[in-house]
Amino acid sequence: MKRIGLIICLLLLGSAHAAAQQVPSLESLMPAGDATAAGRIVQIVILVTVLSVAPGILIMVTCFTRFVIALSFLRAGIGLQTTPANLILISLALFMTLYVMAPTFDRAWQNGVVPLMENKITEAEAYDKISAPFKSFMLANVRDKDLKLFSDLAQEHLWPKQNGGAPNTAPPPPPPPPPATDGELGLRIIIPAFMISELRRGFEIGFLMVLPFLVIDLIVATLTMSMGMMMLPPTVISLPFKILFFVLIDGWNLLVGGLIRSFA
Repeated sequence: MKRIGLIICLLLLGSAHAAAQQVPSLESLMPAGDATAAGRIVQIVILVTVLSVAPGILIMVTCFTRFVIALSFLRAGIGLQTTPANLILISLALFMTLYVMAPTFDRAWQNGVVPLMENKITEAEAYDKISAPFKSFMLANVRDKDLKLFSDLAQEHLWPKQNGGAPNTAPPPPPPPPPATDGELGLRIIIPAFMISELRRGFEIGFLMVLPFLVIDLIVATLTMSMGMMMLPPTVISLPFKILFFVLIDGWNLLVGGLIRSFA
């Protein structure tokens, strides 16, 4: 028994020593640079936070919103509740987004990520170079009305009006700065303007897709009512005709091609 206990102790000590040699230290995990350990820890925390909200960032700064809304309207217009499944629609919208955004991703990678990994630029410069292609893409597809809305709201936020009815003896505030040009607009203005523009265009495309199916529903409902079939829901009869109509016009090809060509 003593020998067995001694062997187990030696094995445990050896494994602990090996694990201590294999586990890297905190300094080795930190990226190279002049910042302190506390600063590097903050950078890692920020990086992990950004990675956790990456799906939301993908939705906000890419064309994913328009694609998924249009595909959802298509399924609702046909009358199918679960076909195609949500996983299929989201996957299709995701790969269409990757197809459209591939040049933007390539520019962001080559101009910002690669020089940062090679320690040729700082984090601040990398942020500007990575965000520049996405800003160009969003400005090319955002409505001027939506952009002006958030630009005006930003100006009002910077120079809020004074509230209350008491007389004010303080000197008047300085005049607001002139409106920023497209190159000076920040992401806090461009991203919400781009999102509501995508929502509007997605609903416009969905409206145009639902109209033909609505006509089929009206025709089928009129025929069933005229034939006295009160107890038979018109959607039961119109569903096969809507599916047949969508297949005959090669709807998936037309829809996907039109959505991709809708971007500048």
